[in-house]
Amino acid sequence: MSRRAILGALFLSLTAVPAAAQSAPPPARAAPKQTAPATAAPPVANNPFAALFGKMGATTTVTPEQRAVIDRVSNYLSGVQILTGDFVQVGPDGGRTQGQFYIQKPGKVRFEYDPPSPIELVADGQSVVVRDRRLATQDLYPLSQTPLRFLLSDRVNLLKDTNLIAVYADDVFITTVIEEKNAIVGTSRLMIMFSAQDMQLKQWTVTDPQGYDTTIAVYNLNTTRRPDPNMFKIDYTRNTQ
Repeated sequence: MSRRAILGALFLSLTAVPAAAQSAPPPARAAPKQTAPATAAPPVANNPFAALFGKMGATTTVTPEQRAVIDRVSNYLSGVQILTGDFVQVGPDGGRTQGQFYIQKPGKVRFEYDPPSPIELVADGQSVVVRDRRLATQDLYPLSQTPLRFLLSDRVNLLKDTNLIAVYADDVFITTVIEEKNAIVGTSRLMIMFSAQDMQLKQWTVTDPQGYDTTIAVYNLNTTRRPDPNMFKIDYTRNTQ
């Protein structure tokens, strides 16, 4: 899986402009395949989005039931300051990668991909860097361009901090859908799923402006294990690609 595909799945729209010069564009992709969610997460049925309430605005009415679900998600995200665990990533073509991740608020995250992938992704609170250990290169991006940036904030209010377009809850999952618009590249969506029983984060799916889906499922979560601060350091003097 390419660095740009990994970055798109975790944080950025694939066509976002990096702080450093971009690599050559990737080759044309085949039509995406319909893929099942990652095996580490519970199976996910097609979500009917019965509670879809369209674009947020002055005329939007949020029901008390929806407000309760939204507040529950916002409180959970605000309460989690440290999160570590394992992940499985499923790309648009069904390709799978896996590894470990570390989150420490505000703004810090690290994703380490297991071999043979040489990729690691690090955010230090200001920037996001994607490193290729094999090629000894890195791509640098502003953290402010990431659709998951609100997850790394100390406090999260989905109604104020995001363009929340859908919320749905059943006995298994609580699902929220956030839309990101870019006048140049189009619209992308971020769907985040939580366990309805204990509110643990289960997975998220990024749909890029071309309609390609990438899902990351997380498991073995730990909210007390504090990562080493050195894990989130970025060497800004290092050559970028």
